[in-house]
Amino acid sequence: MTNYLLLILFFSFVSKGLCVCDKNSIIVGTERSGRLIGGKDEWNVEITNNCTCFQKSITLKCDGFQSVSPVDPRLFKKVADHCLLNQGRALPPFNSIKFSYAWYPPFFLIPQFSIVQC
Repeated sequence: MTNYLLLILFFSFVSKGLCVCDKNSIIVGTERSGRLIGGKDEWNVEITNNCTCFQKSITLKCDGFQSVSPVDPRLFKKVADHCLLNQGRALPPFNSIKFSYAWYPPFFLIPQFSIVQC
């Protein structure tokens, strides 16, 4: 009986890929582009799912986010007190979403929530 239980546990871990990902597996990189738009610095942002599983409904803390240049809302959209990535759709493992915005100073974009799909 114990062997069967161990076998079931083993296969449940293998089938999930030992997935221990969460919002902390979302990596945000921000870099100044060197361009000025409307007198504000332009920032290039790359948000990467650094997990072996898909993650969806990714939201980031983005207090006061604004930009003098439009940001494609399909990629990054301010909703109430947070920002939604990729319209809430799943971001595949090790894939990134990239966008740019123009403001100074840059905003700290901090992963707040995601749903892991293993």
